[in-house]
Amino acid sequence: MFNLILYAIPFFVATLAAEWWSFSHADDLAALGVGGGREVFAGQRRGPAALVGYEILDTVTSLTMGAGNVIINVGWKLVVTAVYAACYELTPLRLSSRDPWTWVVLFFADDLAFYWYHRVSHEVRVFWASHVVHHSSEHYNLSTALRQPWVPMTSMPFWIPLALIGIPPWMILLEQAISLVYQFGLHTERIGRLPAPIEMIFNTPSHHRAHHGANQIYLDKNYGGILIVWDRLFGSFQAETERVRYGLTRNIDTFNPLRVATHEYAAIVRDVRRAATIGDAFGYVLRGPAWSPASRDVSCAARPAAAPPPDAGMRS
Repeated sequence: MFNLILYAIPFFVATLAAEWWSFSHADDLAALGVGGGREVFAGQRRGPAALVGYEILDTVTSLTMGAGNVIINVGWKLVVTAVYAACYELTPLRLSSRDPWTWVVLFFADDLAFYWYHRVSHEVRVFWASHVVHHSSEHYNLSTALRQPWVPMTSMPFWIPLALIGIPPWMILLEQAISLVYQFGLHTERIGRLPAPIEMIFNTPSHHRAHHGANQIYLDKNYGGILIVWDRLFGSFQAETERVRYGLTRNIDTFNPLRVATHEYAAIVRDVRRAATIGDAFGYVLRGPAWSPASRDVSCAARPAAAPPPDAGMRS
């Protein structure tokens, strides 16, 4: 699995550079009918000028977060592999890698596991504290796909059932990597809507742009990995119907990778310290990111719940 990601790095770099170039030539490409960002929203046509594009410091932050994630996963994947292997050895079930149906089961099981991992990461604050990193950019491009958390430990439990039904651990890790590579390509404004049958079944750049939106209509929507059918089945689907405002509903305004990685954990600690009761303290950790004792339990997975620190208005 790790080798697949390493092999994909040249592809990541090449496509990122091509996308960056496409933004600098957006007007020329638009005149030729090439490039996304031309959908009609609220009666206004999105031209190249409406695309968010790249910003150097933001891109550097995203790449730094991605590099840190890779380094951390060098050790963490050893733990993950050991846990999956232990679960696989404990179960009497076995699905053979030589059976094509095992790969079919793996594909759907992995994608369903990702859906619930992703959904919980938006609806439970301690999980959101890790995942918020990926939503912290106010830009949306292929470098945003590489803005990954430095605390990746929250995902492991969601794939344990795959090992328990007898899928070999190496297959689980391989399918996770395939899904990750697929999702890299979703993070772009340069691809508009795809043909309707594809948009109906698969996660697409349009669906994932909506997922990254801080607009009220887009909050906590479109959790799918490769498939969008889970969102349609479980009521979390939202089509891209208005121009997307990327980032958090209250942005953290920093390019400091350490703060990007840890700001929501710090906010949780502040909230727990000021909690009036034990129940409130658990609420700040285990309920929605927007929860407070005075509010209903509402998930609002596009903003840090606590008030920003005094220097949050300054970029660092």
